[in-house]
Amino acid sequence: MPQLRKDPVTREWVIIAKERSRRPSDFKHGEAEESQVSFKADCPFCPGNEEKTPKEVLAYRSRDTQPNTPGWWVRAVPNKFPALAIEGDLDRSGFGMYDMMNGIGAHEVIIETPYHDKTIATVTPQECLEVLWAYRDRHLDLQRDRRFKYILIFRNHGRIAGASLEHPHSQLIALPMIPMEVVHEVEGTERYYEWRDRCIYCDMLRQELSGGERILMENKMFVAFAPYASKYPFEILVMPKDHVQSYVDQSRDELESFAEILQGTLGKLSGALRNPPYNYMFHSAPCNSDRERMFHWHLDIVPRLTIAAGFEMGTGIYINVTAPEDAVKHLKETGSEG
Repeated sequence: MPQLRKDPVTREWVIIAKERSRRPSDFKHGEAEESQVSFKADCPFCPGNEEKTPKEVLAYRSRDTQPNTPGWWVRAVPNKFPALAIEGDLDRSGFGMYDMMNGIGAHEVIIETPYHDKTIATVTPQECLEVLWAYRDRHLDLQRDRRFKYILIFRNHGRIAGASLEHPHSQLIALPMIPMEVVHEVEGTERYYEWRDRCIYCDMLRQELSGGERILMENKMFVAFAPYASKYPFEILVMPKDHVQSYVDQSRDELESFAEILQGTLGKLSGALRNPPYNYMFHSAPCNSDRERMFHWHLDIVPRLTIAAGFEMGTGIYINVTAPEDAVKHLKETGSEG
């Protein structure tokens, strides 16, 4: 029989309907495109094509090289076609019941490696750590701008997941407001803290670790697990064991531990589901605010195996055809860590 499960943070309901699916192994389809060459002459993110992108705002590169030339191993540039503009004032205004403001924000691309055929899962652990440190550097720099209330770091892998360029890259968008998805999470953490005087995510981790059936991986500092009320098949959360509000509060040693779990999780998803398209999104505390002290940052990894249809769009209730317990079991049995 299908089961309704309630997310304890957002209080959203999810339908777990295993009967609508066959087996977890049947999701082996719709693989993301994967390049077989390490360099493409027409790729704007490959070394030697730096003039095809806006000027870099960050680069980890050899000391004897100049900005906007080859010699880098991680590079961040403004998006050539940004969703928001960095320059200008918000100029908040209204027209009757409608509110508006200028589309002020930042939209950047973090080019993760010079190699066209690598992914965040297949670079070396040190190279992965460098990418994660670049995320932190850019987040810290942009949160100094008092216009920005929230900074989202995300990665689209494969065209189905929204990647318009094949070369491995992530994106960062700084927003002048807090998105409602984040507002719901913040309100959920506050509500739980007022009730129990504890962090809801810390309690969630304790319960998941005590049961274990939804735990995919763990090390000394991080845990990867399938959320109890997963909206999507094979959805995985990665979360620090210690209570940490924001991604940027992690030390380099802690990010090294995070890199191990991230690469291991992506490796298992790739092995079990044959390199599926996916999105991952960092959920961090809003910036320039004291209200979110109880937030506990986490990474949400969502393989793009199903498409939201009329029911989901009309109700906001997602139908997940793979129980999170079954997803973790399948990943452990058939996924490799790369």
